[in-house]
Amino acid sequence: MKTIITSKGSELTALFEKRFGRAAYYCIYDENSESISFIPNEQANAHGGAGTNAAGKMLELGIERIVSGDIGPKAKDVLEKFDVEMISLTDTGQTIEQIIRQLKTK
Repeated sequence: MKTIITSKGSELTALFEKRFGRAAYYCIYDENSESISFIPNEQANAHGGAGTNAAGKMLELGIERIVSGDIGPKAKDVLEKFDVEMISLTDTGQTIEQIIRQLKTK
């Protein structure tokens, strides 16, 4: 399963970002291969539609699960149509590494 985690930076020690469409980076964690990579969010500074455009990018990447805080209603509608699992976190003090560790134990 491929999971996206919204991140403030491009390393495992970066803090979790609660904003889906405005996150600086997306961490891609592939459970099957246990690979971890980061991609910049091209929509982070968009004037409008950042969440919806980010949702489209997730579909292009074949993402099956998203770990974020606030996913807007339009983006959520797009993701729900394609059965993307959405996990909402409120603790912005966690690192990406800590979140991945939690996902591995589920």
